[in-house]
Amino acid sequence: MEKYFDVSYIWSALPDLLPYLWVTLYIAAFSVIGGSLLGFVLAAAKLSNNKLLRALANGYTTIIRCTPSIVLLFLVYYGIPAFSEGLFGIYLQNVSTGVFVVVTFSLQFAAMMSEVIRSSYLAIDRGQFEAAVSVGLTPFQAYRRIIFPQALVVALPNFGNGLISVLQEGALAYTIGFIDVVGKANLIIANNYGTHTLEIYLALAVIYWVISISIEKSFSLLEKAFTKGKQPIKTT
Repeated sequence: MEKYFDVSYIWSALPDLLPYLWVTLYIAAFSVIGGSLLGFVLAAAKLSNNKLLRALANGYTTIIRCTPSIVLLFLVYYGIPAFSEGLFGIYLQNVSTGVFVVVTFSLQFAAMMSEVIRSSYLAIDRGQFEAAVSVGLTPFQAYRRIIFPQALVVALPNFGNGLISVLQEGALAYTIGFIDVVGKANLIIANNYGTHTLEIYLALAVIYWVISISIEKSFSLLEKAFTKGKQPIKTT
């Protein structure tokens, strides 16, 4: 008679899941890179004196935040090829599914990063920039040596949380047929005709726990390393 729950199956499932972990990490990495670049652009628009740019950037952030991740994934996956073919005659049905996954979570991460960058920049006393320029630094040097290092420390915790969020949200990619570590788990369950489902999902949870905790601890150590022995510049 088959056991209701077999804890040993959790560990036996890991060797089948781990080879697909790199796919999940690759999706997260490229989403973070693309989202960070777009986030910088959006943050610059939000901090600009141009009302139209501010309105567009804030509107983008609001829309993305109000759109569930799975809905955004479907909109990108089905919408981009449809509009591309209908408006420009460009056929994108053969494009790898992973591309649409990266685009989706880059757009989502960008909305979050734009606020992280904006708030981190505003957290630094403007007087520090003025003091740096007054002692002979160029504006670029002032930003690179004074503003950016301090803003980076402020942004690190939220950036780490965003990275974990992208990693977890990426689990939705299996809904459009993308085979990452979650997709592989579902394939194993299907091949087992639904048996040992709990054990396989627990093995999957263990993988995400280890990665998420590792990221959290790494960013905590980075924050401590960057803040050790450093004091903000006094402007008075």
